[in-house]
Amino acid sequence: MAEGSGFTSMAAGRTEGQAPEIGVGMLGYAFMGKAHSNAMRKIPYMMYPPPAIPKLVGICGRNEEAVAEAAKRFGYAHYYTDWREMLANDEIQLFDNGGPNDAHAEPCIQAAQAGKHILCEKPLARTAEEAKTMLDAVQKAGIKHMVAFNYRFVPAIRQIRMLVDSGLLGQIYHFRAVYLQEWVMPHYNLPMIWRLQKKVAGSGALGDLGAHIIDLGRYLVGEISSVSAMTKTFIKERPWPDGTMGTVDVDDAFAAVVEFENGALGTLEATRFAAGRKNSQVIEINAEKASIRFNLERLNELEVFWVGEEPKETQGFHNVLVSEPYHPWWENWWPQGHIIGWEHTFVHEITHLLDCIVNDKPVAPIGADFEDGYRAAVVCDAILESAENKRQVDCKY
Repeated sequence: MAEGSGFTSMAAGRTEGQAPEIGVGMLGYAFMGKAHSNAMRKIPYMMYPPPAIPKLVGICGRNEEAVAEAAKRFGYAHYYTDWREMLANDEIQLFDNGGPNDAHAEPCIQAAQAGKHILCEKPLARTAEEAKTMLDAVQKAGIKHMVAFNYRFVPAIRQIRMLVDSGLLGQIYHFRAVYLQEWVMPHYNLPMIWRLQKKVAGSGALGDLGAHIIDLGRYLVGEISSVSAMTKTFIKERPWPDGTMGTVDVDDAFAAVVEFENGALGTLEATRFAAGRKNSQVIEINAEKASIRFNLERLNELEVFWVGEEPKETQGFHNVLVSEPYHPWWENWWPQGHIIGWEHTFVHEITHLLDCIVNDKPVAPIGADFEDGYRAAVVCDAILESAENKRQVDCKY
């Protein structure tokens, strides 16, 4: 349903205390399908009163037996093995694309042309050029569009952004971020999968993990103007299920130095070859008046140092537990200190999108829209170009 067609009454319904329903069609039933479906089930009773109630209309996947089981498990009314057939269902107003990267562009463009709002998993596309076609389509259609950069919806990350916006940090000097995992290392004996193929994934650790920290850099510090990078592929062949060998043509790791338009200097690193690191994302901002550090594996906490706040004998980093009722989204959860987890980021994210749909609010800057997804893709492309040509590359949006 296109923006403005039918949601006037929905917004009025909310004013009267009755939340409207928004029909959801989900592409993908595995990792992200599970995470998004879990969030949608929680929204009506935890983000209370909800801006809208997700109605789980349909879920789509290639394996009929598996997708039928997912529909039963998560509570979808219908299941499909063809996303085109699912998009033809007029009950679906929001298309949630959790498919592989090569299944982002065509389904999202067709959903936009059908007037459906869109939530698409990251990275938005395999290349900036492909992302631009998606951005053009949603802008032409006039629908709401969001890229699932869910770490914007960690309360501690949102709190950092609020501090930046308030000016309390002063000039930002540095942004450094690492995202480390280990699951493709040799001892796992991982066969060829789609995430290791350029034609499907677009890139490796860069798009899978790096896109997240690129987005957080843009979200917290500002636009990235140039990059200087290196990439590395450590294992270049892996077996297919039939025993034949396939070529790994994406990066296993990358490291980049970036410059922001406001003059800040940044470093970005991501790898899937960091032994012992399961989902380690750490970011740090060094600014004129403070330094702030965030660790995803301790996502309810911030380490903060304020310049000149205390006598030098006791001055140092303080651990702040971000769980007070006045912290972002916390009024919907538990008493102070009763921590929340990774899955709650999707509850916050999808609630925000529903609010934007029903009440005609902009997705950005709180959420990442397709413009943000496109700009992150431009930075990804620049990193690959810099690594290939061994030179600094300007980001051209």
